[in-house]
Amino acid sequence: MEITVRSGDTVWYYSQLFSVPPILIETSNPGMDVNQLQIGQVIQIPGYVKENYLIEATDSFWTIARENNIPLDILELTNQGIDPSQLQIGQAIVLPRRVTEMIVDDVANYTHEKMTADINKLQLIYPFIMTQTTGNSVMGKDITELQIGIGPKQVHLNGSFHANEWITTPVIMRFINQYVLSATNGLPIRDLPALPLYNTAKLSVVPMVNPDGVNLVIEGLSAAGGFQESVLAINQGSEDFSGWKANINGVDLNNQYPALWEVEAARKPTTPQPRDFPGIAPLTEPEALAMAALAYERNFLRMNAFHTQGEVIYWGFEGQEPPESVDIVNEYERVSGYNPIQYVDSYAGYKDWFIQEFRQPGFTVELGLGINPLPIGQFNEIYEESLGIMLANLYL
Repeated sequence: MEITVRSGDTVWYYSQLFSVPPILIETSNPGMDVNQLQIGQVIQIPGYVKENYLIEATDSFWTIARENNIPLDILELTNQGIDPSQLQIGQAIVLPRRVTEMIVDDVANYTHEKMTADINKLQLIYPFIMTQTTGNSVMGKDITELQIGIGPKQVHLNGSFHANEWITTPVIMRFINQYVLSATNGLPIRDLPALPLYNTAKLSVVPMVNPDGVNLVIEGLSAAGGFQESVLAINQGSEDFSGWKANINGVDLNNQYPALWEVEAARKPTTPQPRDFPGIAPLTEPEALAMAALAYERNFLRMNAFHTQGEVIYWGFEGQEPPESVDIVNEYERVSGYNPIQYVDSYAGYKDWFIQEFRQPGFTVELGLGINPLPIGQFNEIYEESLGIMLANLYL
């Protein structure tokens, strides 16, 4: 919510007036000199939205503030062009409203467009969420990264490498929403205060690595655009894409990394398929390249890749995982009930490459049980199981 600075206003005063931590106001206004606010300067206050209110016969600023349980000066601050002593019946004023509800609530059929709309809504209310486009899909869709937090400890989380595992995206988005809502309103998440996590960690999230594939699974052939003929051929003429894991080119993005890629290539399909084709070489697909570039750009302390299904956590690669990985995965097991598995006969995945390339802890977390795509009816259970892992990623 935008406000305009008055004479004598400070960030500390805004923090007290709106009951919002000052660090969240500061990081919602990058480039702002917190010690030199200028009269007329526009400042973003996170966690609030503006609503119109029409003056009634007995209204005054004082009665409106009392009835809405907000400080009188909030009304005066957000209605600086209005004379409180000259209110007119039917006159419109701004009534600031603190956001206490979840924005990410429609999690069914969670397409790239639905995710993007939720990101835009969240960023409008919580402008301390930083976003960037880390790359583009084959069809040109943005692969969006969100960053939250100011701490030196950078940790990463991603979802929907595989198209029919798209439920991982709304799980991640729901967590982002709960995290920023809790930080702004001083609410705990599972008895953990959110603000200390914000201050000690910087969370990087790519909620949807494979937007073309996700839309194909959810919306069907029409989502393929100019690729309709090729995806039909790859899918052997069937318009049922529920088994599709690959990107729109028929390449399995989680078999695209130079971490024993040749082992996978020797035993996997040699042509584009709905699943398992590792490509003609490592890192041929723009989505895989974008995720590799992001890891090189940052200094991630650890990485979590969310997949479905199995309720297991894969955490090793060829003995190259660092010693602390075992302690981390044991904590993940404690908070989720998922079973840790160190080694598996599968290679060329993002987790494998991350461990090999950076010698940092990397984890593939398989959410839920059943047949992909998992039914949305499992969402709440999956979210509660994975919430502890996402929190532990921040506090460990």
